[in-house]
Amino acid sequence: MSKYGNRKTRLYEIVFDSAAEAQRYLVLKDMAESGEIADLVLQPEFEILPSFNCQGKSYKTTRYIADFGYTQDGQQVVEDVKGYATEAFKIKAKLFRYRYPDIELKVIKA
Repeated sequence: MSKYGNRKTRLYEIVFDSAAEAQRYLVLKDMAESGEIADLVLQPEFEILPSFNCQGKSYKTTRYIADFGYTQDGQQVVEDVKGYATEAFKIKAKLFRYRYPDIELKVIKA
């Protein structure tokens, strides 16, 4: 069990970080099969801050990895299933929204 009480959940040979995330995948899978959404992907990755050097120190690229990505009605959407939004997630979400204003970020409460 993680420090937030999540338990890894296996579904269709895919390991999800929580049962809530696995359940959301089932909903999205049904939506994809019915044509409501398209291009469903797991864990799409986005650069939110490039690598850089400052005062002689190198900083690595900062990435945001969402739980799901898809297209709905021509709109690109990413989703994250959260029981608890950590401060780190809130900062990454803010940077994501700034860097990718045309992609909708949905936070699904677990």
